[in-house]
Amino acid sequence: PAGVVKHLPHSDPLDRADFNAVEYINTLFPTEQSLANIDEVVNKIRLKIRRLDDNIRTVVRGQTNVGQDGRQALEEAQKAIQQLFGKIKDIKDKAEKSEQMVKEITRDIKQLDHAKRHLTTSITTLNHLHMLAGGVDSLEAMTRRRQYGEVANLLQGVVNVLEHFNKYMGIPQIRQLSERVKAAQNELGQQILADFEEAFPSQGTKRPGGPSNVLRDACLVANVLDPRIKQEIIKKFIKQHLSEYLVLFQENQDVAWLDKIDRRYAWIKRQLVDYEEKYGRMFPQEWCMTERIAVEFCHVTRTELAKIMRTRAKEIEVKLLLFAIQRTTNFEGLLAKRFSGCTLADGTVKKPEVALPSTNPFLEDEAGTETDEIVIEKSDTDKPKKPKVPDNPFHGIVSKCFEPHLYVYIESQDKNLGELIDRFVADFKAQGPPKPNVDEGGAVLPSCADLFVYYKKCMVQCSQLSTGEPMIALTTIFQKYLREYAWKILSGNLPKTTSSSGGLTITSLLKEKEGSEVAKFTLEELCLICSILSTAEYCLATTQQLEEKLKEKVDASLVERINLTGEMDTFSMYIFLQEVCAMQWQNVEHVGDQSPYVTSVILHIKQNVPIIRDNLASTRKYFTQFCIKFANSFIPKFINHLFKCKPISMVGAEQLLLDTHSLKMVLLDLPSIGSQVVRKAPASYTKIVVKGMTRAEMILKVVMAPHEPPVVFVDNYIKLLADCSTDTFQKILDMKGLKRSEQSSMLDLFRQRLPAPPSGAENAGSLSLSAPTPEQESSRIRKLEKLIKKRL
Repeated sequence: PAGVVKHLPHSDPLDRADFNAVEYINTLFPTEQSLANIDEVVNKIRLKIRRLDDNIRTVVRGQTNVGQDGRQALEEAQKAIQQLFGKIKDIKDKAEKSEQMVKEITRDIKQLDHAKRHLTTSITTLNHLHMLAGGVDSLEAMTRRRQYGEVANLLQGVVNVLEHFNKYMGIPQIRQLSERVKAAQNELGQQILADFEEAFPSQGTKRPGGPSNVLRDACLVANVLDPRIKQEIIKKFIKQHLSEYLVLFQENQDVAWLDKIDRRYAWIKRQLVDYEEKYGRMFPQEWCMTERIAVEFCHVTRTELAKIMRTRAKEIEVKLLLFAIQRTTNFEGLLAKRFSGCTLADGTVKKPEVALPSTNPFLEDEAGTETDEIVIEKSDTDKPKKPKVPDNPFHGIVSKCFEPHLYVYIESQDKNLGELIDRFVADFKAQGPPKPNVDEGGAVLPSCADLFVYYKKCMVQCSQLSTGEPMIALTTIFQKYLREYAWKILSGNLPKTTSSSGGLTITSLLKEKEGSEVAKFTLEELCLICSILSTAEYCLATTQQLEEKLKEKVDASLVERINLTGEMDTFSMYIFLQEVCAMQWQNVEHVGDQSPYVTSVILHIKQNVPIIRDNLASTRKYFTQFCIKFANSFIPKFINHLFKCKPISMVGAEQLLLDTHSLKMVLLDLPSIGSQVVRKAPASYTKIVVKGMTRAEMILKVVMAPHEPPVVFVDNYIKLLADCSTDTFQKILDMKGLKRSEQSSMLDLFRQRLPAPPSGAENAGSLSLSAPTPEQESSRIRKLEKLIKKRL
């Protein structure tokens, strides 16, 4: 802009901030010879001075003119602003006038809209009022003339129109019309009921000639009336329709008994056909009258059969009962095919619960043909699933009455299973043991599969009869004969030793013969032992699956009462350890080599386990299970018999500790003992042996520890055994031979020294089976460890 001087960078020394006149002059005249040009230099400087003066003068004059122009421009801007304010005010005034005009216009439109709406409502209401008044008059006239066809259509319209006047009931004329409609409805209901009573009297037979069109139209009217009218019509008609049934099948009639139960179902089939022919079009289809008649027949039949069976309970035998149940369940199945069960929504019949997917060996279709043998598959997940049979909503609607008498069936199965077990015993004696075949050793006895096939048939049959208490009773029978099979077929047929007339037990194996000879078995006897072992394993697995299937079949409230654990334990092992506690351990004076009973056990294991392993080569999982079951059975029994060795001396405890270590080593080597191919024992098996036998060693170490001072002894016990049970501690004190007075004070101290219960999972393993510190061990314990290491 004018009047502003810009200072741009310049190379002239005169423009520098640190200008020095002397240096400048010396620059212009560096030598004396250069002074000859002084006039020319002076003239140039004077010319520059004049130019600067001219420039300054021009700038000053320009600044004078700018001030005057600025004032003039400001005045012009103020005038323009005043004009703009004036125009804005004019626009605002016009807008206010326009808004007022719009309000006046819309106010008139709203008034017109309200007027139109009220006028439309008034016209509609008047039309409805006209329709209601005319409809009520017509309804009353048609009711008197029994014109039910016209009434059915008119009544629904009148009821619908009357709903529009609910908010106008304060008007007397409207309230009067409403009361007339209610009166007409009540009159219609009573009149229709009277017409049906006349056509189908409660006493006597049906009126000849079949239904009339009047009654058919009356049913349409009943659909619009109070639902109680419809229910009363249905109730009276069905009662009259079944009145003949109650007479024909009275309790004192021969046809009423179970042997002629087919006649009941034949009668209702004829009645339903007769109803369809004569009255099928009289009642509306949505009333489902055919199904209602059948359902009421079922209720009446169930009540009548229950009554007559209570009276003649002594005459009920199993064949008669099963015959009646079969015919009844067939009839219930027929109902399920014919009807949907929509009339059962009142909950009179409980629909069967959907069973969970099964993983047991009973894979055949329960409704189909039973097979002769049950085959246990390794996995059934790859097999195609069979389509599920739809639930029968009529299941139990009649057959439920037989449930209180199913004890006859249960008693029959008890008798049949007893005879079956006796036949198994006789067949085994007649046919003899299975032939030895090392390549196919360990075959399952055929009687085992036969038993479970029969179990399956009984279970399926009983579940069709009832899923309640009878299933629990049948389970009890199953348990009884599972134990019978275990003792009579399996344990009863174990080979006898020459030194004992009893069966094969660990006791007979452990007893030494004269001349240090041990009992030996022939190849045939060992094959029989393996066959019985395989059968026991088969029974164990199948019993577990049987338990699962029973839990699926029984009512959910009774599932907890299905428990076959005891029977599974019976099949798991027949070994009892007795000889350990037979020795007088308090009289042992010195620690030597392992005891004779340990040598005998090891010898028998080395002789028999390889043969068992070879005979179970085709079913190696059974041998693995044998090892695990043997360890799970042997070790707890061994520990229990350790507790029976009381009182026990220090040296006796040392000897037992040495024996325990020897047994531990042979148990760890059990799966591959005597085998040319040494395989590492399964981790699951090794864990069981190490955990169990380590506990046995710790028990003996606690027994060997001095009980003085008591605090040290109690703390040592807690650290070694991690057992907070006072019962176990009591047994330790008994083994040490302490007096009751000493035990009482020791028990009190034990309870005081017990650690607090763990509050979380992180504390669950706080009491570990860690080895004691050297300070806590006595010299005898250290001496014993050195002896064991030296022997190894």
